[in-house]
Amino acid sequence: MTVGEQIAARTGLRLFHNHLAIEPVLRFFPFGSPPFGRLVDRFRCDLIEEVAASDLPGLIFTYVWAFDLPEDERAVEQFAEPFRRRGGRVLYLELEASQEERLQRNQGASRIAEKPSKRDVAFSQRNLLELDERHRLSSEGQFDDRTDYLRVDNTRTEPADVAARAIFHFGIPLQLAQEGGRAHS
Repeated sequence: MTVGEQIAARTGLRLFHNHLAIEPVLRFFPFGSPPFGRLVDRFRCDLIEEVAASDLPGLIFTYVWAFDLPEDERAVEQFAEPFRRRGGRVLYLELEASQEERLQRNQGASRIAEKPSKRDVAFSQRNLLELDERHRLSSEGQFDDRTDYLRVDNTRTEPADVAARAIFHFGIPLQLAQEGGRAHS
């Protein structure tokens, strides 16, 4: 989310971090339940479809991808499809960090402010550890040869530096000025 915020600030793209879909649904249905899954998926797909059909220049979307689950790969493709169908570029930035670092970040003020379900830190920490145990959350380099993919170990790298690296790597235009709500590059 923090890297996405940095990319958004520099490019004018809007950030749709994963918990924008998750948090409202958690008020009604438990994480992982069938209604939870349907509603979160529907919201993501509808929002992505609308952005792809709009005059917005694109979208930054965050997602925890379990690379061992075929359904996660299908979901990622489903999220990309509305942009591809319209001739848009879809770019993938995979961030890796040590478990120790992710546990530390999991308690960060901005994360807790944006993601109310993370406020139960003990639950959130257990969830992170369980996900690490159950799933392969790293591509382990399987996409490193693709031009639309960049994998960065950001354990010791500042979010602004990761954002700058991604923007440069993918050639994403910078937002140089704002006039009347309109971005110019």
